[in-house]
Amino acid sequence: MLKPLGNRVLLEVKKEEEKTASGLVLPDSAKEKPQTAEVVAVGEGKLLNNGDYAKPLVSVNDKVVFEKYTGSEIKYQGTEYLVVKDTDIIAIID
Repeated sequence: MLKPLGNRVLLEVKKEEEKTASGLVLPDSAKEKPQTAEVVAVGEGKLLNNGDYAKPLVSVNDKVVFEKYTGSEIKYQGTEYLVVKDTDIIAIID
């Protein structure tokens, strides 16, 4: 399994619906980039000057909203993930 380092968070991005409500299929160019995901793994946090870590405010299995154009996309064992900094996560979905 992948383990993010520092204040990074590993997200599994949820695919958006590829059809409109009326059943029209959207081409890739018309789709918005998804901004919701599930947290898969969390790094130890940001290293502070005093040697302690500031832990991320999210946990594994949290559903989150993240900044629109952020992170690094990676593919690992056939699954696509997004690695973002914890500060790029803007909300937890309850």
